[in-house]
Order: sequence, then C-alpha cells, then structure tokens
Amino acid sequence: MTTTEGPTAGTPHGRHSDAATGEQQPTAQPTRQSPAGVRDLHLTDSVRSAQDDARAQGGQAGAWMPYLPASSSPHCPPGVDPTALLWAETVAPGGYTHKALARGTRLRFDDPTGDACAHLLLFNALETVERLNVADTQKIPWQAYLGVNHPLLSGEGRVMAVVTGDSSGLHDAFCGTTTDAWNQRKYGDARPEGPSPSGRGLFVKAAAKHGLSRRDLPPSVSFFQGVRVEPDGALDWRGSAGPGAHVELVAEMPLLVLVANVAHPLDPRPDYAVGPLRVHAWRGTPTGPDEPRFTATPELHRAYLNTVDYCEARGL
Repeated sequence: MTTTEGPTAGTPHGRHSDAATGEQQPTAQPTRQSPAGVRDLHLTDSVRSAQDDARAQGGQAGAWMPYLPASSSPHCPPGVDPTALLWAETVAPGGYTHKALARGTRLRFDDPTGDACAHLLLFNALETVERLNVADTQKIPWQAYLGVNHPLLSGEGRVMAVVTGDSSGLHDAFCGTTTDAWNQRKYGDARPEGPSPSGRGLFVKAAAKHGLSRRDLPPSVSFFQGVRVEPDGALDWRGSAGPGAHVELVAEMPLLVLVANVAHPLDPRPDYAVGPLRVHAWRGTPTGPDEPRFTATPELHRAYLNTVDYCEARGL
C-alpha cells in the first residue's frame, strides 16, 4: 500500500533511522543490485574517489530520518515554536528510534496515514533499572485503556509520563509488541533488517545503544492501534482512528524513550501493514500540584508525590 508519506512496510521501506546518531540503517529491498551494479553507481576505487563519492551524498534526504536540527522539521506540531524542538523525526514503517529526554519535555506522536503503531518503552534516564510497569499503569488509575490524563507508571510507584493529548482513543496496554517467533510464524521473516521486523527485535537494537540488553526490556504499551477486552475475556483488535491522529505526553522525570513502529500483534491483515510515524519533542514543564490530575485520585496523588520527591532530591 502506498501512502502520501511513502510505502508501508509491506512494500520497500527505505531505511531505518537512528535518532541519536543520524545513522541510516538499510532495510530489506525487493531486489538487490549486483556488486558490479553498485560499483557503477559509486566510484570507490580509491580513497580519494570514495571521499568524493561520500561527500556527494551530502544534503540528500530520505523519507525516514531525523531532522537535524530539529527546528528544520517540515511537520512541526501546531502551536509549537520550531526553535523549541528538541527531537524531530519520521520513523520508517518497520523502523525504530530512541532518545533521552529531560524532565518536563513534551513528546508528540503523529500517525499521518492511519497505519502507524507506536510501541513505547520508558526508562528512568538516570537509573535505567526503573522502567515502565504496564501492570501498575493499568492498576493505579483503575483504568486499563490509555487516554488523556492516563499516567505511565514505573515499578517504583512513580509517574514516568502522562498522556496530555489524544485524538485517537485507540491504544493498547495488554498485548505488548511482536516477537521474532511471532513474526517468523506469521510473515516468514523477523530480521531487524528484513521486510517484517518484530518490535522486540527492534527494542533490543535500541536498548543496546544505551547499554541495555534483552533482559532489561519489560512489556510495552502501544499507540494508534486499539484493543478492547470483550465480556468473555477475549482481546478484540479495533484498528486505528484513521489518518491524522496524534498523542501527546509529558515526561514527569528524565526519560530514556524507545519506540518501535511495527505492526500490532493482533492485526489480522495477512501483510505486514504499518505506516510512517512522526515524532516531535519540545521543552516544557512537568505536571505541577496546581493541575487537576496531580490530585485526581488518592493513588495518583501519591504517585506524583513519589515522583516529585525523587526529582527534587536529584536537583531536577
């Protein structure tokens, strides 16, 4: 399926981008050129030729990439001063990204085509042993469905982030992300560089860039592809709200954010269907005691007090 932002992951999806380094990581292509064909396109027969060839690529832009500086993003969110942007990126279908963000940072995900699925993991950027706890994220607010004012809790009883805006209403805190075994069985391939990478596989790559391993990865939540629990306990995939939906979060503590934009595990479509994901972050302030959600429930109030206590002790 072709979209206005480029092909979905069911077709050639160009390159994965690494937000931290700007490195472009190749993904699978439908056909591969022979070594002779590559040599015809790139003159690399000497150090000088290779240098000239590499520099000739400067200024070129791909469909999936971080925008550097972030203020150069062509998709700056409405009402946001571009100069305030700290992170701006379009994540490929079947791609991943990662970033360390300061306390108070505003984070926005956009689904331009209706086929993105932003699988999200959060870690305390100062002490990565503290990480997203999906069970507490459902238990503390007494609500299993993510939406506006829903906190994302750590296992330490602290609010890592909170949803501050949501035009989708279709998200998932039950299923986690896909695994290599799942994708191999459904699509016939799960390689990170292949046509149908798993969310787990991409999280492993993102985590490794921050000194974390597979064993450090807890269950994730996902945005833009909804799941509901039926009366008999069955999980029902509801799909997306359509093109143009967005979700905004605020970081209540310093965060390490890992994102995998991959097909939802319950998506019944036989093809690996996922569209591009836009990510933007900008300077802001954390939730304060004067905001209603700070004291919305006794449980949430306690979680916010735990968070403020931790951050103030850290001088944040």
